[in-house]
Amino acid sequence: MLDFPRWKVTSILVLLAALMALAIPSFFSEDQTNAWGSFPHPRINLGLDLAGGSYLLLEADTDSLINQRVEQMRDEVANRMRRATPKIDIGDISTRDGKVNFMLRDVTQVDAAREQLNSLTTGAGLTGQRDWNIEVVDGTRFVMTPTRAGIDQAINQAMGDATEVVRKRIDELGTKEPTIVRQGSSRIVVQVPGLQNPDALKKLLGTTAKLEFKLVDETVTDPNQLAQGIAPVGSQVLPYAGNPSGVPFIAVKRSVMISGDQLINAQQSNDQTTNEPEVVITFDSQGGKKFARVTQANVGHPFAIILDNKVLSAPGIREPILGGTASISGSFTVESANELAIALRSGKLPVALKVIEERTVGPDLGKDSIQAGIKASVIAVILVIAFMLVTYGRFGIYANFAVVINVVVIMGVLAVLNGTLTLPGIAGFVLTIGTAVDANVLINERIREEQRRGRSVIQSIELGYKEASRTIFEANATHAISGVIMLLLGSGPVKGFAVVLLIGICTSVFTAVTFTRMLVVLWVRRTRPSHLNI
Repeated sequence: MLDFPRWKVTSILVLLAALMALAIPSFFSEDQTNAWGSFPHPRINLGLDLAGGSYLLLEADTDSLINQRVEQMRDEVANRMRRATPKIDIGDISTRDGKVNFMLRDVTQVDAAREQLNSLTTGAGLTGQRDWNIEVVDGTRFVMTPTRAGIDQAINQAMGDATEVVRKRIDELGTKEPTIVRQGSSRIVVQVPGLQNPDALKKLLGTTAKLEFKLVDETVTDPNQLAQGIAPVGSQVLPYAGNPSGVPFIAVKRSVMISGDQLINAQQSNDQTTNEPEVVITFDSQGGKKFARVTQANVGHPFAIILDNKVLSAPGIREPILGGTASISGSFTVESANELAIALRSGKLPVALKVIEERTVGPDLGKDSIQAGIKASVIAVILVIAFMLVTYGRFGIYANFAVVINVVVIMGVLAVLNGTLTLPGIAGFVLTIGTAVDANVLINERIREEQRRGRSVIQSIELGYKEASRTIFEANATHAISGVIMLLLGSGPVKGFAVVLLIGICTSVFTAVTFTRMLVVLWVRRTRPSHLNI
């Protein structure tokens, strides 16, 4: 029992002092801690319900994603048939009713066409099911229909990519500790503490940022045809609000010259001639070469700069663009140009997102919650201290000391982990204060029991800690299992509660068992009591 070496005492004191020191910055404002210079000052971040901020629930437009898959498959089929050896001759490809339809001109090429299509339709995930069904109608007409497994896989992949793009865009805004999680199969929850005006955020997240460069179809000049969306095969009509002809539409080739996927940078700038805001984009080496090759081959012809299926501008190619950079203009303000640059840098959204729920929490509500939480914590600490002091005397003092240290240590661990404290987290704090003394109650009652059996002071203390520790570890293991399940399966408030609970379980067991045992050993060594008043 008394074998508690000096190195162990020193290690425990240094560890607890370090964790408590890490909690200190959280008691000061951010402006005060920034004045400390380069001295590290980790702090606990406050969640949306405490610091105030914006809550957005985004839902994906899965219908447009499915249509996009059909359009992509049409282009892939056309390219595959054209590049086949020998070339497979097909008619126009239709995407009516969400299906890809085309007809062979040569019935002897049915097997070759089927072989090419089979190589395009890979398995959906790990199920081995095909993501497209292929049917041959009337001997020469092929009908390709997306399967449910393929659609589900595409949605899941798109939502995973969209979540990362949303995270990158919000990080570009400089916000601290945003919460971005998927909800269900097609929704994303965004919580940004401290952001009181969500308009810029909604605009940024609502921009798909699908950037494309396409050649203008100069054969379509009839305003009536443009207004009706009529374009030749291989072309399409898109909105163009700034069209100098006055017609708010323009016809462009369907084939993409170059896309935003090959961007490596985008920055807001100002036009050197007009001083109007613009966005300067830089392509990667492959994209720069492709852009140079296409512009060199189309000098004298206009090309359209398209963002989210809307034409921003359609300048003419006066000379080859060889530097791998281009500028986008279109009645921008400095703010809107910067937002577009952020969206382009973070990548395009693979699926359009729309806000279906929005909430703004004011800082006053969070301040009231913090004050209520502090009040509840103080009351809990006072009542626990009073109970332990009256019931167990000196051993109650040690337990109370351990409780106070435990609370500060939890804050230090949260700060080190850069954790976010929410209102349920405060509830976890209060619960931890009450349960932290459970271990000491078990230990103290066991020591009392051993004393009644006539054992000596040292034997009573040794058996009390030894026998009670087994029960303490088993009880906290069951609590930890529940906390881990909440952490893995829960989200938002449930996860915040689970984090504080799990940290509290670890720190309370350490302070209640190891730390108080050290205090008792040091006291027994010094005073050598013949009887315990417990």
